[in-house]
Amino acid sequence: MDIQRPSNARAKKIRRIAYGTVALMLLVGVTYALSKLKPAAPKVDAGTVWSDTVKRGPMLREVRGLGTLVPEDIRWIAAQTDSRVDRWVLRPGAIVKPDSIIMELSDPTLSQTALDAELQWKGAQADLANLRVQVNSDLMNQKSVEASVRSDYEQAKINHDVKLKLVKEGLEPELNERLTRVQEEQLNIRVGLEGDKTRIAADSGTARIAAQQAKVDETEALYHLKKSQVDALHVRAGIDGVLQLVPVEVGQHITPGTNLARVADPKKLKAEVKIAETQAKDVTIGQKASIDTRNGIVGGHVSRIDPSVVNGTVTVDVTIDDPLPNGARPDLSVDGTITLENLKDVLFVGRPVHGQSDSTIGLFKLTEDGKEATRVNVKLGRSSVNTIEIVEGLKVGDKVILSDMSAWDAFDRISLN
Repeated sequence: MDIQRPSNARAKKIRRIAYGTVALMLLVGVTYALSKLKPAAPKVDAGTVWSDTVKRGPMLREVRGLGTLVPEDIRWIAAQTDSRVDRWVLRPGAIVKPDSIIMELSDPTLSQTALDAELQWKGAQADLANLRVQVNSDLMNQKSVEASVRSDYEQAKINHDVKLKLVKEGLEPELNERLTRVQEEQLNIRVGLEGDKTRIAADSGTARIAAQQAKVDETEALYHLKKSQVDALHVRAGIDGVLQLVPVEVGQHITPGTNLARVADPKKLKAEVKIAETQAKDVTIGQKASIDTRNGIVGGHVSRIDPSVVNGTVTVDVTIDDPLPNGARPDLSVDGTITLENLKDVLFVGRPVHGQSDSTIGLFKLTEDGKEATRVNVKLGRSSVNTIEIVEGLKVGDKVILSDMSAWDAFDRISLN
């Protein structure tokens, strides 16, 4: 006999509702918990990053740049006349003295011009000598005339004195005394005139000699000019050094002013260092510098700063104070380091890849266990070649990553493994 079981549909429905409610609550709880979780930090190989620890103490500020050694004493030898290159006597690289002949030039008309100038000079000298004799002769004749007139005047004066005495004694008529007085006065006037003529003759002779002397000087200067041009056909070094460059060829026609050769003293070299324009603002004349020739480091000082910027760099001349090592020569590539100042007590760290002075950047600071790093904003101050001052954002002992972390700009936290 079948027995009817009581219906449990309502209980099942209640259980289903309860289960659904619990499941929904669990889903909401899990979703909320997941929303509160931090995104997983990207993993970075610790061996590929470069880090440094923040320190406090003295920091030496320096700037560095590439450069070359150049001679301090360079001489370009230029052509003085229109001529032609006959032959080379020396080749680039030769050691030269001031009178060493580098090349020989030719100019067919120059020798004749120099000879004509010499003859004109000698002719002017002969004319000057002849003029001196003539002027002296004329002056002597005039002095002779003046002396004769002065003698006549003295005799007339004595004669007048005698006549005057005789007239007073009544032994001579007064008319004779008057005649002698007139004669004395006339001769006195002539003495003055002849004296003036003598002075004029002397001044005139001096002026004529000076004019002729000017002509002699003019012809002499022309002769020496032509002679120097003839001598310049034998092109000489002019200084002790090394022949660096001969930019002309044998047989080439050259005009006045054409550069024929360059000579430099290899013992007197300076360094031309290219400093980035952002770092050159603190460079001043007199600052100490060191030059790495790759065969030794020598000391020097800043002697000149180029006022212009070329390709983002400023050229700084460094005069070398120490003896140069063997192998140092013009155009040798060198590294130059200029000392700006020594900061006594500052907070500093190694210079980040993208860290510029007086800027604020984000750096990853390592945790104490070194397994993670978080981004912090750091305000930077004065910079050097390898270090930079910390103004805000870090403290002594903090360890930060200095490598290029631009690939993780979208993250504020990384994991190191």
